[in-house]
This record gives sequence, C-alpha cells and structure tokens, in this order.
Amino acid sequence: MASLMFTGTIPPTTNLKPLSHFPPKISSFIRCNVTEPVNRNDNGRPYMPSLVAQQGTLPSFLTSNQYERNYSAQKNETKLRIFSGTANPLLSQEIACYMGLDLGKIKIKRFADGEIYVQLQESVRGCDVYLVQPTSPPANENLMELLIMIDACRRASAKTITAVIPYFGYARADRKTQGRESIAAKLVANLITEAGADRVLACDLHSGQSMGYFDIPVDHVHGQPVILDYLASKAICSDDLVVVSPDVGGVARARAFAKKLSDAPLAIVDKRRHGHNVAEVMNLIGDVKGKVAVMVDDMIDTAGTIANGAALLHQEGAREVYACTTHAVFRLSSGLFQEVIITNTIPLSEHKYFPQLTVLSVANLLGETIWRVHDDYAGGIESFCNLGID
Repeated sequence: MASLMFTGTIPPTTNLKPLSHFPPKISSFIRCNVTEPVNRNDNGRPYMPSLVAQQGTLPSFLTSNQYERNYSAQKNETKLRIFSGTANPLLSQEIACYMGLDLGKIKIKRFADGEIYVQLQESVRGCDVYLVQPTSPPANENLMELLIMIDACRRASAKTITAVIPYFGYARADRKTQGRESIAAKLVANLITEAGADRVLACDLHSGQSMGYFDIPVDHVHGQPVILDYLASKAICSDDLVVVSPDVGGVARARAFAKKLSDAPLAIVDKRRHGHNVAEVMNLIGDVKGKVAVMVDDMIDTAGTIANGAALLHQEGAREVYACTTHAVFRLSSGLFQEVIITNTIPLSEHKYFPQLTVLSVANLLGETIWRVHDDYAGGIESFCNLGID
C-alpha cells in the first residue's frame, strides 16, 4: 500500500515543541523551539531575547544561511522592527524568535472609557516596521488597536509600515448578496490604508478578492502547507484518503489541498445556507465509504458547517474524519472527528481545548515571509507557501 505523500516545498515544523504551560490534555501544540524563558519589559509586555544559532536546531530548509543572515543583520543594527499588539502576543514572540530579533517595546493601555492608548518606547525613525495584530475576537477592539499602532508608527517617522494580520476578520463581508448590505472588507481596507500602512501581510483570507480592496500591496500567505506537513507525518495510506470541501465555495481550496496529498480524490458537501452562521447540509457529491475523510476549510466559526458535514460523512460510511482549518474562531465540536487540526493565527482560551485538538504554529511561515519582503527577495513568497489558489 502506498504511503501518504504530497509534493511541493513547505516550511517544516519538526523543530517545534509543545508548550508546557498549556493544559496537559492537549494532544499536541507545535511551537518554535525557545531556549530561554520569556522576559518582560517595563510595560509588562512579553518579549523574546535573541537566540544563539545552534548547529542542527532547524531543518535544512530554514538553515541555509538563514541564521547567518538573521544574526548578522541584528549585529549590524538592522532597520527592521517587529511590534506586537495585544491580540496574539505568543505568535508575535514566535515570529521574533524565528527571525532572531527582539520584539519592539511598545506601551498599549486602555482608559476607563475603553479608549486605546499606544506609545512606541523605542525609535523607529527610518525603520521598516512590522505590526503583528490579527483582528480576532473582539474584532473591533483589535482592529482599532491596529489602526492606532499604525498611526503611532507613522507619526514616529517609520520608513515603511507593514500590517501583519494573521487573521483578517472582515474578509467575509466582501460582496453584496442582498440589498442594502455593506461591504465591510472594503471599508476596513480603506481604514488600514488611510491610517498609514504601506503593505499588508495576511494569512488565508476568506476570499481572495479581498486583496483587490486594498490600494497598497498585499502578500497573501497560505497556512495549508503547515497542515500538509503535519498530515504527511501521519501513517495514512494514500489509497484510503479523500479530501472533502464542506461547501461549494471551498472547492478550489480543497482541490489544491488534494493535489498536494498524492492527488487524492475530492468530495463536496452540498449545503444550503438560510442565514449568517446557519447552514443545512443537503447532499454529498463523491464517494467516502471506508475512506479517511479530510475536511478542509479556511475557518471554523460556530462549527455548524463542518460538524454537520462530518455527521453526513459518517452516515455515508467514512472510516475516520479529520478537520483541517487555518483559523479557529469559536468553540469547536470534537465528538465527530478523529482529529481537529488548526493553526495559531487566533489565540484560543483554555476552555476551548479538547483531546482531539492539534494546534500548529505559522510563526516560521510568517517570519520567513517577513524576511523575504524586507530583503526584496526576487523569488517572493510563492516558492515556499503558495498553493496556487489566489
């Protein structure tokens, strides 16, 4: 029997280790290898110390002159600065860890009436600044914080400002499906641009056309290679595998995913949506009987779509069902799945974990993308993270 394989170059995660401070019931939590404890600045914000390169600590994909470039750049006082908002500071730490840099010192607080105050506590004059801040729940709070961070950098005479948005929450409102609806994705794009951002780096936008709403360059990074790398390490026979799209809109994503998994067959769940976050499964297109079904989506919100789809797959005779998604917004349902595989673009609170959950880190992916953007690398980011579905 053939073993599960996929083609293409991807950022490996074999150097990543579980975090001890998460509950022991988590099946696995893949993270960067941090050799020093987390320090805190005067503001109480965590930041990572510079790491010392060690032979053999990273696979060859990430070690070909990577550490030499990173640490020589820091030694020569690179003009690259990374700042973290409050939405996902642990991911920001991991990105800085991979790049061999310290997180910039920044003061963020809220007044009694909820207003946000931001002050950079180090100079960014003439620097290329990268602000890591997803618009995860609470979306409006985190979005406003990002805008104020951008404004602070612009007024501090930063050379360029890149908004690194692992999860861009307003990408779903990308078109009018009914009368008198807003297109919030365009509005948010305008806000980020007018605040002073020169570039946006986003991970797995809900719809690719949202890139067109920005009047500034957008680098769209796909998180699926990290999941593909993890799936390839599992002992799943390629003859038993079928990739499932939970709806018709995700067929292109699932097809690209299946192509990387030994060109696995594809199945589609036909559903009818009666309102926002309300879905009803109708039919299954394709054969899953006796197969290991891998459901692929960009996000899990209320988990209604993917849970109903998993129930239908079991009814149709699927042996096992895996759920794979980049963004996990709200509580997930675990009973129907052999394993739920997500990434850490959105931080999860402790009560949302369950034994079947596996969280993979996209820190190396985003860190390498930042380096390539900063260095104006001619190969761009497509050579290692694009699944070809833009």
